[in-house]
Amino acid sequence: MNQAFNGKIAFIGGGNMAQALIGGLLAQDVKSNRIIIAEPVASLRDSLQQRGLNVTADNRVAVAEADVVLIAVKPQMMADVLAGVSDLVDGRLLISIAAGLSVQALSAMLGGYERIIRAMPNTPALVRTGATGLYAGVGASQADRDQAAAVLGATGLVLWVEDESLMHAVTAVSGSGPAYFFYWMEAMIAAGQQLGLSEQVARDLTLQTALGAAQMAITSGEAPAKLRQNVTSPNGTTQAALESMAQHQVGELIQQALLAAAARSEALSSALDRG
Repeated sequence: MNQAFNGKIAFIGGGNMAQALIGGLLAQDVKSNRIIIAEPVASLRDSLQQRGLNVTADNRVAVAEADVVLIAVKPQMMADVLAGVSDLVDGRLLISIAAGLSVQALSAMLGGYERIIRAMPNTPALVRTGATGLYAGVGASQADRDQAAAVLGATGLVLWVEDESLMHAVTAVSGSGPAYFFYWMEAMIAAGQQLGLSEQVARDLTLQTALGAAQMAITSGEAPAKLRQNVTSPNGTTQAALESMAQHQVGELIQQALLAAAARSEALSSALDRG
């Protein structure tokens, strides 16, 4: 994280991603009295209140108390939510984590308000190892960017794109990315069982190997291609597996899958922007 969050923030929506961000902020010593959550579901409000958090059922109350407003609702709900607070957002930074909704669409819902930042987090934020892509609208200042990075950085890595169209690539790579690795893990666990391992042993070996490989890639400073070469002995077991993958064009198929995800992101965004 680049710097500490130093404002008062309202979360509109108290679901899993909002809770992950709130947990990250609290872990970085942001006081709970600087956080307010607007949540319509009574049972969820009760759960949040039991954690000592400031909760309301009224979006307007939350927005009125905040410097930064983070909207964590489904894209289809966004127009109604913003319509209910549009007269209160002036002078406040708005951060949206709604997938597919462009800054332009959000601005239009707010009558042309432009102090908006769009974020695409991913589910590992729930365990504070997330990756978030950020895009700042024309009305967002450098201070706004710093505040957004502080909030989203409370759960992991944050990276900026300067062209909003690249948010589709962010969605394809990191937004949807955890599912790809889970899919790969499923296949490795199944293969381990076919080779005679128990499900638990195959699972533990697969997950620890995934963790170790990711940690090596993060800390070694080497490109993944180099790390792959380092563990591939000529005519060895790893080479046999990699040759099989190459024969079946696994790398090309992975790239095609990400292109499909990006294309779907573009289509969904276009539909949402048309209303």
